[in-house]
Amino acid sequence: MEEGRRVDRLIVYSDGASSGNPGRAGIGVVIYDQDGRLVKKMSKFIGIATNNVAEYMALIYGLQEALHLGAKKVECFLDSELLVKQLKGVYKVRDEKLRLLYSQVRHLEKFFYKLSFSHLLRDKNREADKLAKEAIRGRRERGDRGLPLAA
Repeated sequence: MEEGRRVDRLIVYSDGASSGNPGRAGIGVVIYDQDGRLVKKMSKFIGIATNNVAEYMALIYGLQEALHLGAKKVECFLDSELLVKQLKGVYKVRDEKLRLLYSQVRHLEKFFYKLSFSHLLRDKNREADKLAKEAIRGRRERGDRGLPLAA
């Protein structure tokens, strides 16, 4: 992204993956600007977590990065129907760990003028999925333990 370029709207694709449930988990995030240009890709091993925790963590990382980039409007695309329905209020968040992560998303939401969450099919979220899986494979080879907060 060009230095000093104003960012009005970003599009965030996020995905979480775990090898086992719970198991070694990773996140993948792909961010585009309003003109469809790639802004950033993120791939991170987060330790041992469930798939749903990994999905929330991916979204949180994506929102934090969008905030850092100065976006006021953010469209988020996730292939987790559960998360989208929880964030839209269709489903209640019953799991204690997910409630904490849900609260983080709601906190981050306050910093944006407009924030939307949309479900998309897994094959439309291939890049974020690939990054999440790469994070798991890459860390497994090196033996890293990941982030302690994703337990």
